[in-house]
Amino acid sequence: MKAFHFLVLLALAVAFSFVSAFDPSPLQDFCVAIPEPKNAVFVNGKFCKNPNLTVAGDFSISGLNIPAFTGNRVGSNVTLVNVDKIPGLNTLGISLARLDFAPYGGLNPPHTHPRATEILVVMEGTLYVGFVTSNPNRLFTKVLYPGDVFVFPIGLIHFQFNIAKTNAVAFAALSSQNPGVITIANAIFGPSPPINPDVLAKAFQLDNYTVEKLQKLFANA
Repeated sequence: MKAFHFLVLLALAVAFSFVSAFDPSPLQDFCVAIPEPKNAVFVNGKFCKNPNLTVAGDFSISGLNIPAFTGNRVGSNVTLVNVDKIPGLNTLGISLARLDFAPYGGLNPPHTHPRATEILVVMEGTLYVGFVTSNPNRLFTKVLYPGDVFVFPIGLIHFQFNIAKTNAVAFAALSSQNPGVITIANAIFGPSPPINPDVLAKAFQLDNYTVEKLQKLFANA
């Protein structure tokens, strides 16, 4: 019986460790990222710089006060500050993004972050935001104004849309040093090599001509 209790406790400990382990947890003050040493095996995260060689610049970046270009076809731009931009973020489990939106219609298209929850605060403008739950799919939406905050749970499809006639700016914090992003339309219609049009026609209840047209559009995205 004691052995059984021990195995149960061990199983629970392992389960909880997987639940809580998103990014590697630091075992020191910091682990400034460096490129992989020659012939090293990449497992997860980054290799660490010698702490004695670390400088303040490893923990800093400038320029998030500068508006980004929004003249693209979706009318938005995301400036992500992750571990590739600030090496000192390595193992700290957090990153930041500035989101710029063109006047009415600027859209950060439906997407997911496979490794992070996102918390967003609106600085300028008016955004219509939302996310969709896993099956059965339920939509949560809200109109946000300057100073408003909204949370997008990890892995769920979400979006932000500018509904005002002025530019909009928001900042987002993400619970990973490298949250990743999967933009739904690009992932479905624009991967290389492309998904068989018969599959997408059946999945989206479209004809093959429409699917192939979308594939050509997103292949150049």
